[in-house]
Amino acid sequence: MTRKTLWKRIGILAGVCFALFMVGGIILAGKDVPPMPPAQTPIFLQGGHIINHHIRTKAWSLDFDSAQMTPDQSSGTIDGVHDGVIFRKGKPYLKISAQNVSVNTVTLDFTATGLVHVVSLTSKQPQSFDTDLIVWSNSTHHLTLDHPSYFHTGTQTLKVQHVVVDLNTKDSTIKIGQIDGTLDPSH
Repeated sequence: MTRKTLWKRIGILAGVCFALFMVGGIILAGKDVPPMPPAQTPIFLQGGHIINHHIRTKAWSLDFDSAQMTPDQSSGTIDGVHDGVIFRKGKPYLKISAQNVSVNTVTLDFTATGLVHVVSLTSKQPQSFDTDLIVWSNSTHHLTLDHPSYFHTGTQTLKVQHVVVDLNTKDSTIKIGQIDGTLDPSH
């Protein structure tokens, strides 16, 4: 055997080994790979045997019927809010009920829509607002009712264009927009 033939056989043998190595690598490439994690799905909280669902912060608390939260629980939509409370200096100040609430648990802001009812828990005479949209800003401690609202006090009702409740002031200021109707001071 000549030197040239020997190198030729070594080259062919090396090529065949390389080809087998590549084919084996391709065949084995898909084995023992961990499965892909499941898609992150929303978290649902609902009825069952749990009687009260509750989300609570220093500024507010919401009891609700059902909720759908993002997988990281940074935001969500809540249905059937009842016995919601906004706190002022750690004490219950306003009671809220609403059909739907969108909540941001990072900024602690929320927006309530649908039939929304807000009741003052501190006034001597019953006072409440009915509207279809409220926005709570936790950074400013303002509750804003931007849509027309009905203000109920005692036996009287006023329609007002908007309301802003500022819980930062000493006596917590309530600013009321344009009023439709009159209020009888004797009631």
